[in-house]
Amino acid sequence: MTETTHAHTPVTPSAPDELDEHHAAVIRATLPLVGANIDAITTEFYRRLFEAHPSLKQNLFNRGNQARGAQQRALAGAVATFATHLVDPDLPHPVELLSRIGHKHASLGITADQYSVVHENLFAAIVEILGADVVSADVAAAWDRVYWMMADTLIDLERRLYEIAGVEAGDVFRRVTVTERVDDPSGAVSISVEDPAVSLPDFTAAQYVSVGVTLPDGARQLRQYSLVGAPATGVWTFTVKPVDNEGTPAGEVSTWIRDHLRVGDTIDVTLPFGDLASGTLGSRPVVLVSAGIGITPMIGILEFLAAEAKTCEVLSLHADRSEQTHPLRERHAQLISELPSASLDVWYEQRGLMDLSETAFPDDAEFYLCGNVGFTRSARDQLTLRGIPGERVHTELFAPDDWLV
Repeated sequence: MTETTHAHTPVTPSAPDELDEHHAAVIRATLPLVGANIDAITTEFYRRLFEAHPSLKQNLFNRGNQARGAQQRALAGAVATFATHLVDPDLPHPVELLSRIGHKHASLGITADQYSVVHENLFAAIVEILGADVVSADVAAAWDRVYWMMADTLIDLERRLYEIAGVEAGDVFRRVTVTERVDDPSGAVSISVEDPAVSLPDFTAAQYVSVGVTLPDGARQLRQYSLVGAPATGVWTFTVKPVDNEGTPAGEVSTWIRDHLRVGDTIDVTLPFGDLASGTLGSRPVVLVSAGIGITPMIGILEFLAAEAKTCEVLSLHADRSEQTHPLRERHAQLISELPSASLDVWYEQRGLMDLSETAFPDDAEFYLCGNVGFTRSARDQLTLRGIPGERVHTELFAPDDWLV
């Protein structure tokens, strides 16, 4: 099947059907109990899943997130958030959460049949933790309905993403060659890849690719990295910065890339996905708010604006420990200088935490946020206090904790 560009093609989740009142009543009654036991349920779920399908832990799931419990909390938070909306439609629809999950799933090559595997092990875990006397046929039917409403919404979104990319479901990995490696003074490493046979497809600003590497123990681990190069060049460039999470497996892929990946090597990379920037990027003023390696999708946005919308008004706000740890600092400044209506403000450690209370924002701007959970929540809360509508604030996290923001 011929691959096509999916740049600037917004794809959002379809609105799910409403729960019938009987099922909604059951969910309202049992949501507190499920919520109180959700950590135990998800821990038991992953235990069962990996016992039955050990290759998933080795070759699909992020072992670092598993070790830290982040993946378990993410699953719990996503299901609880979705269920809460279903029984209280006045709450904001979790469309952004579902969209981010769907794009990440597409970037991992997830297919519809895998949702049945999750369902089987998740519901076995619910019965194990809550007890068969609590999980009556009525309770099981209601939660089964919630699960498949969420799953069907994601399956439909992922199907459309694959169609737009011009590939069969799950067929997203490509074997590419490293053509350039740049070691940044901050410790970050930028890797450029090409396909020797065909020009790589275009991508949307701030999209990411999943990179697959085989580690010394034989596990094939996947991580997602933002594309930081200019669009429409046939070359994909992504930047990684190794992290140390107190001995847990998190950081093992970025460390392997830093220590081993060289020009001429081949590596598995997926087609680009991600929904941080919309198809209207550049038509309104832009405010970029980032911290640490969260600068990478902002560099992607700036690359797009420099190529396609030079007159766009841009305010870039970045927080980091110091000038020396600021990833891609020189490229960041250069791109700002290439945009006549752009300005840059940085918060290094000696200045304190980023404070947006007095910042002058362009009128009617779109806001793009990326950093760790604490930073992103703080920035979003500050923007809310400033009266910025939520629909103009777009977030990206390099962790499975999207439900927290």
